[in-house]
Amino acid sequence: MLSNLRSRFAPIMYMQIWEHRLKVTDTAKRTSFDDYPVVVIKTTDKGQKLISGIGKEASKNLQQDEIAVNPFSHPRVLFSDFYVGEKLLQHAFKHLSTNQILRPRPKVIIHPMEKTEGGLTMIEKRAFKELAIGAGAIAVKIHSGSPLNFETVNFDELEDDDKPTIQNISPSSRSASYGIFAIYLAILILAVWYLGK
Repeated sequence: MLSNLRSRFAPIMYMQIWEHRLKVTDTAKRTSFDDYPVVVIKTTDKGQKLISGIGKEASKNLQQDEIAVNPFSHPRVLFSDFYVGEKLLQHAFKHLSTNQILRPRPKVIIHPMEKTEGGLTMIEKRAFKELAIGAGAIAVKIHSGSPLNFETVNFDELEDDDKPTIQNISPSSRSASYGIFAIYLAILILAVWYLGK
């Protein structure tokens, strides 16, 4: 009952991701975190890694012991670094929260804006969902297609783009699968017969 109550009053965050831009919008307040998605990581003398800054400004003047990591920059996919992505989202949620002491866990709509040719794989969808949950979300939905309108978006009625992509299996590949299965079955029967002697 308590989780249903928390879910009812949870803010809805609409997260649009590009390789070089992250925009997280609180749909009720119309406030946004909109920045270059980079986390600056500093290595201490003891080898410990600490976050020393987030965003475009923080990445401009890097020190010798600092590196800038973009969790959404990879040649093939839009999401590449789970830990850094989680920290980036936590920062965005904190930035949008007016109550710094009691921050309700948000409902998050994730909208990948590029590198979606052919649709997202189930692995990518799960990674995005785990990213938002790890950053503090209470519920997550994936959206693809046109950008959402804040006035009409309803998290509970929004269809989650989390269905598996069904591929057509050609008759030749199906018969090849049956052939491999028959070979494995024959090997198993021979092994049982041989060990039974």
